This record gives sequence, C-alpha cells and structure tokens, in this order.
Amino acid sequence: MDGTAKVENAPSQRREVWARRAEFVLANLGYAVGSGNVWRFPYICYRNGGGAFLIPYVMALFLCAVPMVFLEFVLGQSTQRGTTQAFALICPLMKGLGFAPVIMSYLTCIYFSTTVSWTLFYLLSSFSNPLPWTYCNATWNVAENCSISDYSNATHLSSPSQQFFDYRLLGISEGIDMMGSIRWELAGLLLLAWLTVYLCLFKGLHFTGKVVYFTSLFPYVVLLSLLINNVRLPGATDGILFFLTPQWHRLQEVQIWLDAACLILYSTGVGFGVMVSMASYNKFSDILRDSLIVSVANAATSIFAGLVIFSAIGYLAQLRKLPVKDIAAAGPGLAFIVYPEILTLMPVAQLWAVLFFLMLFLLGTGSQFPLVEVAVTCVKDSFGAMLPPSARRKEVLVALICVPGFLINLLHVTQGGVYLFYLMDHFTVSLSVLTVAFTEAVVVIWIFGIRRFSVLVQRITGGPPPLFFKACWLVITPVLLFVILISRFVQYSPPRYGKSYEYPVWAQVLGWMFTLASMVWIPLGALHELYLRKGTLIQRLRASVVPELSVTDPPKQQGECVPLSSI
Repeated sequence: MDGTAKVENAPSQRREVWARRAEFVLANLGYAVGSGNVWRFPYICYRNGGGAFLIPYVMALFLCAVPMVFLEFVLGQSTQRGTTQAFALICPLMKGLGFAPVIMSYLTCIYFSTTVSWTLFYLLSSFSNPLPWTYCNATWNVAENCSISDYSNATHLSSPSQQFFDYRLLGISEGIDMMGSIRWELAGLLLLAWLTVYLCLFKGLHFTGKVVYFTSLFPYVVLLSLLINNVRLPGATDGILFFLTPQWHRLQEVQIWLDAACLILYSTGVGFGVMVSMASYNKFSDILRDSLIVSVANAATSIFAGLVIFSAIGYLAQLRKLPVKDIAAAGPGLAFIVYPEILTLMPVAQLWAVLFFLMLFLLGTGSQFPLVEVAVTCVKDSFGAMLPPSARRKEVLVALICVPGFLINLLHVTQGGVYLFYLMDHFTVSLSVLTVAFTEAVVVIWIFGIRRFSVLVQRITGGPPPLFFKACWLVITPVLLFVILISRFVQYSPPRYGKSYEYPVWAQVLGWMFTLASMVWIPLGALHELYLRKGTLIQRLRASVVPELSVTDPPKQQGECVPLSSI
C-alpha cells in the first residue's frame, strides 16, 4: 500500500503527497527555523544566564518539544487530514481544538508578514553606498538627537540605525491611537511578501517541495559565511564568551526554566497546526526520526545564530568601548537596529548587509507559507464540498486566503502600525499556543487514549512508541505545559513598546480579543457538538468523546493504513 488513508465517502480526487521525504522534512524545518531564531533566542539566552540557559533549553527540547512534534506528526499522517478534521476524528467533543490553531496561525501570519516587509526594505536599502543608516546627515535624521558615538548614557540620544528604523522605515507616530497614513513603500513590499507566499503555494506540494530546498538551506550558507567573517573581527571572542559563559546561580531561578520551555515550544511551532497539516500530506514513513531532525536542527540553528549575532555584538562593543550587555537589544531590534549598525562597520558592508537581509527574508518566507497552508488545508478539508468547482482549484483557494490577509495587514504599515504589531506579538501567541498545546496533549493521550495512539504509531513506524515518549505524553509534557501556562497567567504584565510607551486600556482589551479569537473555538466547538447529539447531557457527553477514528489491532506490515469512518 502507498500509505494514504482510506476514507469512506471520500472524494475521488487523490490527496496530494510530498514527492520526497526530504521535502517534507525541509518544509517543516523551514517553518520551525525562522527569523526568531536570529533575534529572539540569542537575546533570551544571554538575558537568562548565557550558557546556563542551554541546560533547561535542551531538557525542554527533549521533554516537551520533541514529544509534541512527534505527536502532531503521527496525528496528521495517520488521519490524512488537517488539524480541523484530525481532532474531530479522535474526539468530536474537542473539534474546536482543530479550529483554534487555524485562527492563531492566520493571525500570526498577518502580523509576521510585517517583519518580512521590513526585511525587504532593508534588503533594497543595502545596495546604497554607504548604507543609509551609517551617518546622521540624512533627511530623516533628527540631528540634535542623533549620535554615532557613545549614546548609551544619554537617554535623549539615539543611533543612526535607530532613527532609520523609526523615521525612515516606520515614520512612527506617537501611539496606537494615532495610526496615521499608510507607508506606501512598505505597502508595496508587503504585497511582494504575500505574493511570494502565494507563488510558493498555488501550484501545490510538488512546486512547494522544490522551493523549500532553497528557502530552508540557503540561510545556513549565509549564517556560516557571517560566522567565518565575524570571528576574525576584534572583540568577537568577548561577545561569544558573553553569550555562552554560564551563570550557574541562575539555574536556581524558576524564570529561566519557564523561559527555556516557552522558547523551545514557540521556536518549534508546536500548537499552530502546521505540523499536523504538513504531515497529512506525507506518505507513511518513520516520522520519529523526522521529529528528531526537525526539533534538534531547530535548536542547533538557534545556538548557531547566537554565535553569529554575539560575535558581531562583541566587535561593536569593542569599537564603542561599551560592555556587551549594553549593546544587545530585545525583540526585532536586534535584527533591525543593532545588527544593521554592526554591518556599517564591516569591510564590504553592502555585501554582508545584502546577505544578512536576504537570509532573514528567506527565513521569514519559509515560516510564513506553512502558516497559510494551515488555513488552506482547513478550508479544503472542512468546506471543500460546499465550494464551487472553480474555487476548489489550489491557485484560487490560496488567493482567497492571501488577499484578505494582505488587506488586513495594511494596518501594520501605517505610521502607528508598529504599535499594533507589538500588541499582536504580545497577545496572539503566548497564552494561546500554550493553551492549545496543553489541551492537545490531554485530548490525544488521555481522552483518545495512549493505547489507541500507540496503535497509530505502530502502524506508521512498524513498532510501538518508546517508553520515554509514553512517559512524556502521559505525565511529563502535560505537567510542564500546565505549569508554564499557569505561570504565564500569574506573571502577566501589560505590553510596552520600547521602554516608555504604555498601551492604553482599550488597546489591552483589543489584545485580549486577539487571544480569545483563537481559544474561544474550543468551548464553542464542544457546545456545538453537545447540541447536535441526542439524549441526556451525560449521554451526549459520553457519545461525543467516542472517537470516529477506527483503530484496531496493529497490522503485521509497516505502512498499512488506518481506516476512518464516514466524515
């Protein structure tokens, strides 16, 4: 058998599959490895004790990330359905759990596309000589506040790269209540970003599978080139040592363990539904190995990117005669403010700037089109039969997803758009993905059942899941996710932009609406399922947790398909 699942009353058209296993692995690796590996991991690592942070990070990788990636791969591959249909099959009561990641992924893709447009702006600007954020004599500079020397001890001074980001790129307003006009240059680049995603998806998996060879592998070439160049610079060793030197006493703090677990979950992309959707197009194969490859390669890339970034920060610190800790910045500022400033000091600055921002563009695009694919798979699996034949074509369906996303995304390229961007970044993912991941682990292992799930694993891999994974699925991973989730509620702090701007109350309410926009589907789906059932409430509840995924004794031969009941 070829590994595609049999579905009663399924459409006659055969479901697409990845042409090669390598394409499936690279697509998931490209999704997991994004621009956040370049700017989020290095900063959080050094903020939490440098090399000491790697200990809880690696532990969380194997106790939480790898088991959840493996779980999502098994779920998608065994059901041959996207996240919406997959969860409805294993537990009808929790069918809303399948829609939550779709909304979360779509919202994430919308605001994440903003950083891709920023990257394109910097990429095009990198062809200027000198780089336009080198000096304080440009028309957008506020000359009395601009300094190319030591500005760390004067709060009213800022660097040329900071002013380029604020005034040339963003044309930033004073707050989220002053959105201002659209930055048409950014709007055009935003259109190009969405068009790139469309071109990666509209021809189906056979074309996408070829694209991922470039989008997933070329960034590693650039990272290696940057590292070779950076380590030869004076002060690079100081930056690397600052990044990796352990502060062992920090391991006694709870926060370092929570940050490590959160970071590896966000980095691998667990809970977004992407890996379920990707695996649903996969032929039956040993996805345990694929899970390890994707998860470990993603973590290794983060560490590798940290070496690249902090070797350059050490160089800048020596030139500015500042401590390394005064150079590093949080969030995207590391990629769009600090590193561009470092690039101006390098030999052949334009070449390194072009390579750096081309790498960020490819990393961003590689993470973006799987997020769109989640929505495409959802529409195709859940509503495909209701669409007119012309709308079922992949090129039309992808356009129906991308066009509204681009139009909504235009809000982020207004003068106040950056405030909306940070608001969505603060609220859209944090609590939502933890809630989805925890609920996912409980539903699959405790409601669908570890015995049934082990049968699915054996059908795919030819053997039962290792005891280590059973222990993680049953106890370790759900407990870790629950502790992290509760801690995030307890430690909630209002969002800020920069060090001084505080969001008004109405904006914080809007942020919580972004969070609820995805999580609300879980209780709504349960209420809808109970409403459709007949009998008493207890009878409806019992019937709604009976899986529609028919699981019998495992077959004797690897790759035999799991039969599904009528959907």
